Amino acid sequence: MHWIDWLIVIIPVLFLLYIALYSRKYVRGVVDYLAAGRVAGRYVLTVGDMTAGLGIITLVAMTEQWYHVGFGVGFWQVIAIPVTVIISLTGYCTYRFRESKALSNGQFLEMRYSRSFRIFASSLRVLAELLTNCIGPAIAANFFIYFLGLPHTVMLFGMAIPTFTLLVGFVLVLALIVILPAGRISLLITDCIQGLFCYPVFVVIAIYIMMSFSWSEQIIPVLTDRAAGESFLNPFDVSKLRDFNLFAVIVAILGSIYNRSSFAGNDASTAGRTPHEQKMASILGIWRIGFATLMCMLIAMAILTVMNHSDFSPKAHEIRQDLSAKVVAEVAESDSALMETVNQDMGGIPVLTHQIGIDEPFSQGKDLDTVYMDVAKESMGGTPEGNLRFQKFRSLYNQMMMPMGLRRMLPMGLVGMFCLVAILLMLTTDDSRIFNASTAIIQDLVLPLKKKEMTPEQHVRYVKTCSVLVALFFFGGSLLFAQLDYINMYLVIMVSIWLGGAGPVMVFGLYSRFGNTVGAYCSIFFGSGMAIFGALMQRGWANVVYPFLERHGWVGGVGRFLEVVSGPFNPYVAWEMNPVKCPINSYEFYFLCMLFGTTAYVVGSLIAYRKPFNLERLLHRGKYNTDGVAEIKSKWTWKSTWGKLIGITPDYTRGDKIIAWALAIYSFGYQLGLCFFMVVVWNIIHPWPDAWWSNYYFIVYFVVTPIIGIITTVWFFFGGIRDIRQLFRDLAKRVDNPLDDGRVEGHVALSDVAVLGKNEDEKG
Repeated sequence: MHWIDWLIVIIPVLFLLYIALYSRKYVRGVVDYLAAGRVAGRYVLTVGDMTAGLGIITLVAMTEQWYHVGFGVGFWQVIAIPVTVIISLTGYCTYRFRESKALSNGQFLEMRYSRSFRIFASSLRVLAELLTNCIGPAIAANFFIYFLGLPHTVMLFGMAIPTFTLLVGFVLVLALIVILPAGRISLLITDCIQGLFCYPVFVVIAIYIMMSFSWSEQIIPVLTDRAAGESFLNPFDVSKLRDFNLFAVIVAILGSIYNRSSFAGNDASTAGRTPHEQKMASILGIWRIGFATLMCMLIAMAILTVMNHSDFSPKAHEIRQDLSAKVVAEVAESDSALMETVNQDMGGIPVLTHQIGIDEPFSQGKDLDTVYMDVAKESMGGTPEGNLRFQKFRSLYNQMMMPMGLRRMLPMGLVGMFCLVAILLMLTTDDSRIFNASTAIIQDLVLPLKKKEMTPEQHVRYVKTCSVLVALFFFGGSLLFAQLDYINMYLVIMVSIWLGGAGPVMVFGLYSRFGNTVGAYCSIFFGSGMAIFGALMQRGWANVVYPFLERHGWVGGVGRFLEVVSGPFNPYVAWEMNPVKCPINSYEFYFLCMLFGTTAYVVGSLIAYRKPFNLERLLHRGKYNTDGVAEIKSKWTWKSTWGKLIGITPDYTRGDKIIAWALAIYSFGYQLGLCFFMVVVWNIIHPWPDAWWSNYYFIVYFVVTPIIGIITTVWFFFGGIRDIRQLFRDLAKRVDNPLDDGRVEGHVALSDVAVLGKNEDEKG
């Protein structure tokens, strides 16, 4: 990079690290360190959460996914809009969880179920978190190696040190510098500031890409050049797409409903000033997410166009050759002979040119990348070890195409701006993941088992020490873990180890009176058990499971069984025997997990049911209200009915009502009504040609979304600055309660025992 690019990167990063160190003066107790004193405003929560959720791993994963499915399947994701809006407007799960005043997910589980279940479930949740998130630093390190063109090894003190190892360590050290001074306070503030930095850069990069490619002459021809059933434009012609298809969309929507609060408590969901403020942060987040998604989509479309349009054939050849050589050097580094053979075979591939409208349309089974995949698979051999190496090659090739391509597409200045965004997204994701895992370990595993009471200083020191240990685990995991599938597929199966059974535990725990500890255990055993089985099957398929089936002559029989079982759900679920990849993908395992977990929870709870649980006490309602503020109640009127349907309650201000109504009208009227239902009905009556779909996506994504993105960027910029200043003021005057540290006695938080008394008679 040019020195100007480096200045663009270094100055903002140093400023963020200074802010993280400055914020330590506001830590006075455990609640400050773990939940920012529970005084955070809506904008600092919204902007911070958005950047914490959009990391390098998300950017790479979304680009990888859209490169293989285009816009077609994404059209059906609009179905998720009303679900997301209703969830946010009503405060589904998040409002009640904040009402419980639980400082962690495990504290809620003990208050609702039992201490033994808290420890058991939290152990599983921490394991799932660690396994899911430990590849984040690895993806980030690889991203910078490919984006900056760094060598795989560097000489240090006369020794060859892997660049990957150095970068993973650097990533984690940066994250710890942000975490250790003030915990959740420094995370919220730096994440918010990073969001204020990132979104203007998103605007610049989006404008550059839109000006660099012709929508009608380059992007659309590439998107329309697809085989029947695999359209990248027409959502009614996607039946043959595998993995990221309509079934995956449905499962993702179900999962977003069921697991709304499954990780609540060990993130920023406990930091809101009030339950209402937490709810408003969720509502505002919907306005914010569209432009970030657009930038990721534009990057994917740019890469797709460069790699497949004949106008860019020489550049695409250069990218593929360099990418393949770099991936082979990583996959086969211990076998120099194999590396030389594969590189020689790859080097013999000529410049590939595809004439749109003349040559056969692309498909998932055959495109310009298929040539490189075939050469890699043949060169690496058909042995179990060769298949495993090919899996690694294919995964890295798909993931690193984006950074390798962008390095050759962006000019000076924009290279630095994108590198800055990448560092900020990496930082916000990794520091949040490390801190969330460390707080879960201390609050839900150490605290319930520790008999001797800790002082607030000791408690905070335990969390800091655990953060360092979690970072070390991420370091080891990044070096040892091999991710063999699409990133999103890997994340889904790993996180299902907790989410597979956690959904019923949390939803029924917050909304039902019949749910009990027996049902909760059953949900975890059956739901999460299925996820663990799926993860083991996928991880060991190429080198263990398939060779085992082959040795015993069971490949044909098992293959026919899978085809029969999945037959009724074809073509969206198609379990076909494959020597390299497990026939059942991660979304299909996730669906089975939720199905098994829900059934087990309901059956187990009904079998062990004794009496209804006291939800009012758990949620501090009625006579159990400990806030000293009277609950606001309103009489029913016809006028208030519509407001209640979108979650408006008496604690809404006029501004809050405007925000809620604007979101409801935009989401239900424009996105769902005009852009989805009307289009679906129209196509049922008179199917659109590709040219009409081209105009539709251009208007929806490249006209309307940027306008909203620019407005929300300005809106949230000033709101974020205001809330950061208010957060500092509120923290300075907050009075700490030493008992408010996550401990529970008799199903009641220790900080509430003096007021509410214990609840020893409710054992599940």
